[in-house]
Amino acid sequence: MSKPNILVLGGLGFIGRNLVAYLVKNGLAGHIRVADKGLPALVSMSEEHTTIFEKIDFKQANLAREASVNKVFDDGDYKWGLVFNCAGETKYSQTDEVYKENIIDVSTTAAKAAAKRQVKFIEVSTGQVYDAGKKASSEDDKVKPWTKLAKAKLAAEEEIKKIPSLSYIIVRPAIVYGPGDVSGITPRLIIAAVYKNLGEQMEFLWDKELKIHTVHITDVVAGLWHLSQKGVLGQTYNLADSNDTDQGSVNKLLEAIFGIKTNFMGNMTSKIATAVAMKTVADTANSNHLGPWSVLCKEQGIVNTPLTPYLDEELLYSNSYSVDGTKITTTGFSYSHPKMSENDLREVISYFQNLSYFPKKF
Repeated sequence: MSKPNILVLGGLGFIGRNLVAYLVKNGLAGHIRVADKGLPALVSMSEEHTTIFEKIDFKQANLAREASVNKVFDDGDYKWGLVFNCAGETKYSQTDEVYKENIIDVSTTAAKAAAKRQVKFIEVSTGQVYDAGKKASSEDDKVKPWTKLAKAKLAAEEEIKKIPSLSYIIVRPAIVYGPGDVSGITPRLIIAAVYKNLGEQMEFLWDKELKIHTVHITDVVAGLWHLSQKGVLGQTYNLADSNDTDQGSVNKLLEAIFGIKTNFMGNMTSKIATAVAMKTVADTANSNHLGPWSVLCKEQGIVNTPLTPYLDEELLYSNSYSVDGTKITTTGFSYSHPKMSENDLREVISYFQNLSYFPKKF
């Protein structure tokens, strides 16, 4: 059986670049083309990813525009077998216009192009589309997006489902972490480093039981490929490990790695504080972290880093990120990282230390 030619849209992002590396290292594709609004030379990548992308067919494109998408699909004599859409805005608290163009329009335009050419389309969405409850949400449970980004992702899903003759699968990951992650678990690692350097106790909002379910990047990319081969068309699949990750379990790992003490404000105190002015709470927390992080980096000779302890206001509410990732296992998939470990987080730190983005004193 011949290997499929594969398009990876948004291939420079965290999930996209790791998916490309997975396809290359396992020899799964005939030809790979990556399309992204950025350029490989301007993106901070590991030496391994840099080497891989030097040999990749890359197209810079605004994927919200039909003409650009058509060019990505039609340039050269390739019959595409798969499209993975990893593209879309990843920043929180953006305007509705930004999310419409960079999530809804991107997904819809790309999906229509795939349908026109009869190419299987794998859409990467988010687990934030579910109602935030303590019970882990399965694929058929109530949706109630709790970030503006997730609202746009759900709208994109709904538009994709309306496209005639589209062979699609939708994938909703939990918090994706691993080497190269800058916005999932990494901000907590950065904040822990700040408190270690200050010699102070680290304290978070809410309580230790607040769910923040996770999935390792290795399982995300393996899961995407697996679903492209074994998933049922027209279905939605979650990706989440069996760790039942909560704030408490993450803090235990931070304590072990950095040798710090951690605590939580508790639900009652947190409710009182955030009910008055969540923006003030967020601004205060971020100002307490950003300055010391900048000083720490300067002391360690780090002049430029994409890492930040900044936590967006939207992520500070008591929304339980609880996702059931077992449906995919019924198709024969197994998670290689079923439980987040201390070593997993140490690998994240080492990855950024090797790029001179994270202080080596830790």
